Amino acid sequence: MAKKQEFVKEITSREENFSQWYTDVILKTQMVDYGPVKGTMVIRPYGYRIWELIQQQLDARFKECGVQNAYFPLLIPESLLKKEAEHVEGFAPEVAWVTKGGHEELAEPLVVRPTSETIFCDMFSKWVQSYRDLPMKLNQWCNVMRWEKSTRPFLRTSEFLWQEGHTIHSTQEEALEMTMQMIGVYGKFAEEVLAMPVIIGQKSDKERFAGAVATYSMEAMMQDGQALQAGTSHNLGQHFAKVFDIKFLGKDGVQEYVHQTSWGVSTRLIGGLIMTHSDDRGLVLPPRVAPIQAVVLPIAMHKEGVIEGAEKIVESLKAAGIRTEFDTRDQSAGWKFNEWEMKGVPVRIEVGPRDLEAGQVTIMRRDTLEKSVLPIEGLAEAIVDLLDDVQEGLLCKARGYRDERIFEANDLDELREAVEDKHGFASTMWCGSRECEDLIKEKTGATSRVMPFEQKCHGDKCVCCGKPATVNMLFARSY
Repeated sequence: MAKKQEFVKEITSREENFSQWYTDVILKTQMVDYGPVKGTMVIRPYGYRIWELIQQQLDARFKECGVQNAYFPLLIPESLLKKEAEHVEGFAPEVAWVTKGGHEELAEPLVVRPTSETIFCDMFSKWVQSYRDLPMKLNQWCNVMRWEKSTRPFLRTSEFLWQEGHTIHSTQEEALEMTMQMIGVYGKFAEEVLAMPVIIGQKSDKERFAGAVATYSMEAMMQDGQALQAGTSHNLGQHFAKVFDIKFLGKDGVQEYVHQTSWGVSTRLIGGLIMTHSDDRGLVLPPRVAPIQAVVLPIAMHKEGVIEGAEKIVESLKAAGIRTEFDTRDQSAGWKFNEWEMKGVPVRIEVGPRDLEAGQVTIMRRDTLEKSVLPIEGLAEAIVDLLDDVQEGLLCKARGYRDERIFEANDLDELREAVEDKHGFASTMWCGSRECEDLIKEKTGATSRVMPFEQKCHGDKCVCCGKPATVNMLFARSY
């Protein structure tokens, strides 16, 4: 017990300092480390494995939607970025420039991609001739660079990993359908795989993507009550198509501009799942993205038959498709218990000589910290069921936590109380004006997060100005 207390106290408690707790967790579990350039991160193997699992499962969902993967250059000519005025203005403060090649000044400065709409558009204009070429649905998994002033690993870094989907269509209806389909894909993925409940809806004009007609997002609540924009899908309309001259010959023989979408999620999802589920002992990982789903710990390894018996259990778990670790390191059992708890492994399986003699093992669930005993016969099937139960339990717990912290606010005092004192989201009625949106941020520190698709109207007056309200908007402080 002494070792346990000594080990765990290295992590700051969430109540004492949530920001420091997050930093302690990601560093001490070897998820990430700071890169040599300010604002960059090195994703270590344990953290990168989570990204691989996110990538694999999300990519499969993209392919079900008819999306194909491609890769586009990292460097974008300045002239391309400047073609669309609103787009370049939106990204100008974050752009990193390349002005030299070797020792020579470049004839034209190059941008390290902050996003790739412009280069996709440039290529689309060359590839599309007629309606037979449409729709074109492409995605790339890559890195992007945004020169951020304030950074935090996974949540906001100067360089990060993401996927960006870009599609072009012959009609406005098809583009809108694709935009909605992809935000729906993100929402289901967040809840089914990350066990992270999200609220989906439209962003305000102020918060929409630079150059888009409309932006849709999924917003998640972290344990400190702040919002995390976890993924976005943009209806780009024909804005970029007209700027980059992306035309196709329609069935009627008339040249028309395409209709466009773009959508993306990033390694920010890793930060989101950590702040949604983890606790003062360290990580709590949903089984579907846990690098290790079960760890088998032989107890009293020196005793005859323990290692052999544990090995058979490991083999059966792996044969059932469970990502399993067999820990035979020369460390005390208590030290190992603490390490695997801190790393968030969903299930710990203890195998000792008495367990083997009784034909059973001791199980510990990371989410509830509950111990139980299971028979060795049929253990793999039982663990598969247990992992599903852990996955569902984490989603239900997070959803309950979120729902308890969404408060109706009918004036600015109630809005401020919801986000500052109660540490949650404020569900408000809003007139839709930019003036009120700006004043709310000035007075409360909260920003508009999303107009939920599932509108919950409570009153008919704007929370800020008292004039007739047009929409239900969630406001919150955010990452």
